[in-house]
Amino acid sequence: MSDYSYDPQSLEKHGKSFYWASIFLPNQNKSAASELYSICRYFDDLADETPNDQSEKLKNEFEQIYNNAEHPINKFFKKHNIPIQILGDLIKGLVRDQKLVRIQTERDLIEYSYQVAGTVGLMMQPLILVNNKQANKHAIDLGIAMQLTNIARDIYEDANMNRVYLPKEWLRDISIEQLKSDSIYEIQTQMSKILKKLIGLSEIYYQNGFSGMKYIPIKTRLAIFFAAKIYRAIGMKIKNNNYLYSNKRVYLNKLNKLWVTIKSLPEFILLKTIYRSYTPIRESFQNENL
Repeated sequence: MSDYSYDPQSLEKHGKSFYWASIFLPNQNKSAASELYSICRYFDDLADETPNDQSEKLKNEFEQIYNNAEHPINKFFKKHNIPIQILGDLIKGLVRDQKLVRIQTERDLIEYSYQVAGTVGLMMQPLILVNNKQANKHAIDLGIAMQLTNIARDIYEDANMNRVYLPKEWLRDISIEQLKSDSIYEIQTQMSKILKKLIGLSEIYYQNGFSGMKYIPIKTRLAIFFAAKIYRAIGMKIKNNNYLYSNKRVYLNKLNKLWVTIKSLPEFILLKTIYRSYTPIRESFQNENL
C-alpha cells in the first residue's frame, strides 16, 4: 500500500483561495472536499518529489490504488460514488508535466486544463450534492476556467521551471528564454495580446461554469460560487493592469478576497437570471459523463 494518509490541514496550508471559500460549506461537505483536496495534493507532491521523471511512479501508484479495494483513496471514491477513472485523467495531466512541457495548440491547452482541473470539478460534484449529469459539462468548464487563470498568473514562474503552457500557435516566435528573461519588456506587446486572449478564453469557460450553478443545491452553491469569483478576480486584476506581462505574481490578499466576496453577493442572488446560456466551445472528454 502507498504512503498516502489524509492530511486535514492540506487545504488550509496549500489552497488559500479554496480554503477561504470552503468556510461557506456545511461541515460534512467541507470535510469531504478537504479530503479530496488532500488526495489531489498527494499526487501533486508525488509528481514534484524529485527533479527526475516521476511518470512511472505516478502510473504505478494509481494502478495500485485502482486494483486495491481497501486502499483509503479507493474507499473514498467508492464511498462518495466518484468514478475513479476521473482520478486517472488527473494523473495523465501530472504525467504530462513530467515531460518537456510545450503546449502546441489551443486544443492541447484545453485538454491539459481538463486533466489537472476540470477533473477536480467533476470529482467535486457528489461532494457538493450534485446528482444531475447535465451539470458535468459546467463543472468541467469551471475547472478549465480556473486553470487558465492559473496559467495566466504563472507564465514567468512556469518558464523558469522549463514549462510553457501557452500554445505554440499563440506564441509564434517567442522563446522560453524570452519568457524568463530580465528583459521581458522586449516581448511586452506580443505578450499583452496573448494574455488578453487567454483571459478572454477563460471568461467563456467561467460563463459556462456559472450557468451550471443552478444544479448545485443552495446550501453548497455559495462556496463554489465564491471560489470561482475569487479565482476569476485574479484574471480581472491582470486585465485591469492592461495585460502587463511581469515577473511578479498576481495574487489576492485577504482584504481583496473579502471585497470580492461582498461585491459578489448581489450577483449570487441573480445568478440564474445573469447566467442562462452555455456556449459549446470544446469537444467532450472520454470520462465526462461516467
